[in-house]
Amino acid sequence: SQLVESGGDLVQPGGSLRLSCVASGFSLKNYIVGWFRQDSGKEREPISCVSSSGPGADYGRSVKGRFTVYRDNDANTIYLQMNDLKPEDTAVYSCAAGWAPNVSFCALQRRKELYNYWGQGTQVTVSP
Repeated sequence: SQLVESGGDLVQPGGSLRLSCVASGFSLKNYIVGWFRQDSGKEREPISCVSSSGPGADYGRSVKGRFTVYRDNDANTIYLQMNDLKPEDTAVYSCAAGWAPNVSFCALQRRKELYNYWGQGTQVTVSP
């Protein structure tokens, strides 16, 4: 069982990317999924999460209004749509899944032990 992120790339400021977090070996529909990012020399930052049930989502202040998280349970995938990217968004982006069936809300959590699965990350670089 694993999570695999993809979609990271080099993009100019103001550009957009869509990251994917695909689960294999288990179904994401019973999991809250969080997105995190970490740039070299900085702490890992939780930036978004999506609930296991319903439209619940949460965003960090630095990305609110620019990023959107959503799930496709048929594809067993969570997406992070990132618009109006800025140089300070440069980081390795990772997703993590925590067991929480039928939960319609989520809140950003830093604690790694709350999540059962972590992906390896995908690099996003925002530069002219």
